[in-house]
This record gives sequence, C-alpha cells and structure tokens, in this order.
Amino acid sequence: MSSEKKRGAERTQKAVRDEDWSDERLASFLALLPPDDLPADYNCLLRAYRGMTAELFARFVRIFVERGHDINVTLANGSTFLDHVSRHRKSTEYAQALIDCGAVARTSLAVQA
Repeated sequence: MSSEKKRGAERTQKAVRDEDWSDERLASFLALLPPDDLPADYNCLLRAYRGMTAELFARFVRIFVERGHDINVTLANGSTFLDHVSRHRKSTEYAQALIDCGAVARTSLAVQA
C-alpha cells in the first residue's frame, strides 16, 4: 500500500465518454442512499450530475420524473437542484435538461439557463 497521498490530477479518474449507458444503468442512480442531511431525490440528482455527461443526465432526468421523483426537491434553505446547477459556469445543458422536465429555480442565487 502506497504511503504517499495523490494530489491534484494524479487522483482524478479519467473521464469515459464512449461508454454505453442503458436505461437500467441510469435508473440505478435512483437507488443511491443519501447522507442523513440530504433529501434522497436531491442526492440522486447530485450524483447523476457529477457522474454523467449532459446528454446522459438529460436521459436520467426524464427517467427520474417518469418514476415519480421530485424534480423540485428542496434543501433546508429552500434551494432546488436547479438553483445548485445554475451557479456553475458550464452547466447550461444540465440546467436546460432540468427545466425541460419541469424544474424551477426557487432562490435568487440561481442564474436562469
């Protein structure tokens, strides 16, 4: 076991862009268990956002909504997942996928896509 801690780019896993994602694999994100302080639906969206390309995320969000999950789930401060995504510079496609499935911004912190 290595005693040196990896730093920066050394610890970053390479992105895989040409991998095939079935609807079943996308739906597996719906079963992810959240930490105690995070709503389950918010956790699913967050994990998908962090782990998927914009195209895959758009497919996932449609599955998420079709299966009855709350696209406008809020945190304790009243912010939605769209509020979170809208604060990121390169998130326009992700925000649009959320909007297309009925997401709305709830806080003044969000920048509309």
